[in-house]
Amino acid sequence: METKQTDIKLKTPVRCIVKLGGAAITCKNDFEKINESNLVEVSSQLREAMMSGSSSGQVLEMDWSKRPGISETSVTVDAFKEQEAFDYNSFVVIHGAGSFGHFQASKSGVHKGGLNKPLVKAGFVATRISVTSLNLEIVRALAREGIPSVALSPFSCGWSTRERNIASADVSTVVNALDCGFVPVLHGDAVLDESLGCTILSGDVIISHLASHLKPQFVVFLTDVFGVYDRPPSEPNAVLLREIAVREDGSWFVVKPTFEGTDKQVEISVASHDTTGGMVTKISEAAMIAKLGIDVYIVKAATEHSLIALSGKLRDEIPEDWLGTVIRYVP
Repeated sequence: METKQTDIKLKTPVRCIVKLGGAAITCKNDFEKINESNLVEVSSQLREAMMSGSSSGQVLEMDWSKRPGISETSVTVDAFKEQEAFDYNSFVVIHGAGSFGHFQASKSGVHKGGLNKPLVKAGFVATRISVTSLNLEIVRALAREGIPSVALSPFSCGWSTRERNIASADVSTVVNALDCGFVPVLHGDAVLDESLGCTILSGDVIISHLASHLKPQFVVFLTDVFGVYDRPPSEPNAVLLREIAVREDGSWFVVKPTFEGTDKQVEISVASHDTTGGMVTKISEAAMIAKLGIDVYIVKAATEHSLIALSGKLRDEIPEDWLGTVIRYVP
């Protein structure tokens, strides 16, 4: 993989990279519909995790615009003049598309390439309109919790692929944003591909790439289920895989619970409209991150279990009653 990259020199180490799963923050079966209650709760938990140790309990909203259906902010600009600067944990947020973008991409074949075709070119535009509109709403939700979030689209930052693998991904914009005290919010995006013309760059691939350069203390995948199961969780007798170990060669095996036999694989189902590989991509990218010595937690969004993961408490000890999947490297 060739990447346009300079040496990473962060002023403050990144504590956590968070992936907001599309199915967790949108209603995946309802076209371009946000799961408002989940997004509000996730934003609140992110604020609590980021601000841990800070003496400030007051929330000063940073979204000063007026939105239909949303009450106007009561915070005035003057309130910030008296606000003392405070330290908070450095986070990066990446989100999936859910019910945004996937329909446009799959119907037009953007993920397969072929920008010379009018349908693909139109689909590329339509996909980016959809995913960037979701990105804006997530940035606003975080800003309403007092999180200084800024939107960063991979396409606009010059990220590109070759045969669907990252070819160029300059993370200097992300680093600069972090050093200035912002929380970068990236997303799965339609990007240019040197071989195919264009394709879809998955948020899971983005998180793996950023983890390798930013070296966060841990990574959290927030999903619509409690973690990784031995089969689709909707099926009877599906078992939650609580701990997965990753070997040096990238292969993995289940540590908890114990199964008869040696390795236990999972049966995966991918929605027909999902152009980024669903849970298959999530597990493979999580394994790559774990190989770097970075713990990965896959947990259901907007639950007490997700707050525990985001707060970093699992690095010390995993409570027996915690529901989620921990993926770790074993030498």
